[in-house]
Amino acid sequence: MHLFAAHVTDRNVTERNRFKRPLTELQQAILDFVWTNGAVSSEQLREALRPRHALKDSTIRTLLRRLEARGYLRHRREGKVFIYEAAVAQRSVAARAVEQIIERFCAGSVEQFLVGMVDEQVVTADAIRKLAKKIRTGS
Repeated sequence: MHLFAAHVTDRNVTERNRFKRPLTELQQAILDFVWTNGAVSSEQLREALRPRHALKDSTIRTLLRRLEARGYLRHRREGKVFIYEAAVAQRSVAARAVEQIIERFCAGSVEQFLVGMVDEQVVTADAIRKLAKKIRTGS
């Protein structure tokens, strides 16, 4: 059983506020690596990011602490090493990002968002119909 420390600050008082600010490209790269690989140390992460981002160990640790403070990561200690793991599912973060887009560009209208996706040929009308049917039938 893994025990993770919960880290809450005044900056992330509510669940929704924690995810308001968009992720930077580097923060996204960190989360993508953690979602793909599961629990990782800061050193594993630094080595994985090295080809595109040559970062000092202290920089990685700062980024991990900030992502943890915002509720994206949590950690446990194994000896002297902190092991980081995703605190939220990738799907949840993606849903919140889309929610922010809908609020910002479509005045909160999901319908306007979906019509725009079809109009711009990002999603087909057939795909929307299949999704609607899936939602209606619950499968």
